[in-house]
Order: sequence, then C-alpha cells, then structure tokens
Amino acid sequence: MSFSPSIFLNLLIAGIFLGGIYSLVSIGLTLIFGTLKLVNFAHGALMMVSMYLTFWLWALLGIDPLISLPISFGLFFSIGYALQKILIMPIIQRPVSAQMLMTLGLLLVIQNAVIMLWSATPRQVVTDFANLIFRYGELYINFPRFAAFVVAMTLSGILHLFLTRTDLGTAIRATAQDSETAKVLGIDVNKVYALSFGLGTACAAVAGNLISTFYPIDPFVGDTFLLMAFIAIVLGSMGNYIGAFIAGLILGVVEIFTAFVLSSLLRQAVPLIIFLLLLLLKPEGLFGGRLRE
Repeated sequence: MSFSPSIFLNLLIAGIFLGGIYSLVSIGLTLIFGTLKLVNFAHGALMMVSMYLTFWLWALLGIDPLISLPISFGLFFSIGYALQKILIMPIIQRPVSAQMLMTLGLLLVIQNAVIMLWSATPRQVVTDFANLIFRYGELYINFPRFAAFVVAMTLSGILHLFLTRTDLGTAIRATAQDSETAKVLGIDVNKVYALSFGLGTACAAVAGNLISTFYPIDPFVGDTFLLMAFIAIVLGSMGNYIGAFIAGLILGVVEIFTAFVLSSLLRQAVPLIIFLLLLLLKPEGLFGGRLRE
C-alpha cells in the first residue's frame, strides 16, 4: 500500500503518541522486574484502578484528569509501597512460581472487586478538550493524545534523571545489578524494593490517568497494556528501562501502521509475532545490557 507523505506522517505521530503511553507503562514494569526480579501480573490492573479513580474524580468532583495527575501519582506510589511491604516482601525469597501466583492472584482480586463495585460497563472521561484537534496543513494533532504523550515523556525523563543523578537512584540501580553486593555496601535493599515497586506502580497509574480521556475504561482494560508492556520489556531487554522506553515507542508505531495497512483487528498481532520471533532468535532483547546505565 502506498502512503502519501501526509498520511505517513499522521500515522507516525499517532504511533509515537501511543508508544509514549506504552513506554511509561513499560518503564514501571521493568523497574519492578529489574530491581525485585519479580514479574508483576497486577501491573495492568493497578493501571485500570487509576483510570477508575480518574473517572470518579471527574464525574463526582469535576476534577480534570490533568489536574488529578499528582493525586494519582502520590496515591498509587503509596499503594505500591504498601503492597510490596505486605504482600511481596514475605515471598521475595520464595520460588518464582510463588511470586507469579501472588501477583496473578492480586490481578484477579482487583478485577473482580472492580466488577462487583462498578460492573463491567465501559466508562469514559469526557472533558472539554476531548475532541480538540489541531491542524497544521495536512497534519492533525489530537490534543488529548498529545497531552498524554508530553506528560508521559516528561515523567519518563524525570525518572531517568532520578535514577542516574541521585544517590537513591544509584542505590536502586545497584540493587538491580547485584542485591547482595548492595547489602554489603550498606544499602537498605528492602527499602529499595518497596520504593521501586511504588515508583513502578505510580508510572502505571499516571499512564492510566492520561489515557482515560480517550480510551474506554473497563475492568479488563489493563490486560492489553500489560501485554504490550511485557513485549516492550522483552524487546528492550529485561530490566533495561531505557530499552523498554525505546521499545514502547516502536510498538506504538508498529501497532498504528498495522491497523492502517492490515486491519484494526490485527493491530496487536504483529507486535506479538515480533515478540515470538525475538524469543526464538534474540531472547536477550535488542539492546542487551548496553543501555542499562
């Protein structure tokens, strides 16, 4: 299929905007995996709860999603911190299967609790700028998606600076590389674990907050983003948050072009095929450990 320059550019921008959300979710998930060596199946469910929080703050109190961002970040950082202390810490030395079952159980509990409380009826935040589109010649910019992308990139940049330029960030990276050596050096790895889980959860919550203005909210919406986040962290190399960031952007572009060229029903099929091929041909990911620092 041939593309005019304007169609190609619009698709590329839409893919990058979507990829920015995938990047933010993936960074949170890979931060948890890289530090705790834990596969958190509840990551998407916590993102979904953040979407519902954003919806109810808007529906009941009239708080704009962009205004409620600090609320989502702070609240879900605290929730993630508490979950790690209460549920994850007691099994952190247990076999991987026990850890996976714990987070999978947490996923099912959250989803079923949401269904009991609010049913499975889709909801959506409809703000004054929900349908706002800027046009520059043949280029169309959807404002909610643009705003979500800008905030996601800003938070990703701040997180990168935190991990690379602060003592606490250095402690997180040291623990991710070798927790036993980090203990010998005097790092409180249990505190680092809780902080990493809190930050990862907060990233997912902010992503949920951002997409609530243009994505339907239901108890299973987090599953799609969790799947794409898993693909991104494998594509970007497990535990490599910069690789996950780049991979998230790539997946967003691939998904949008797939939907346009093939079918919207297959938009996630091509990323899945890439994921399977990568596991077969290059299981260490595209970037290995080179971008971890």
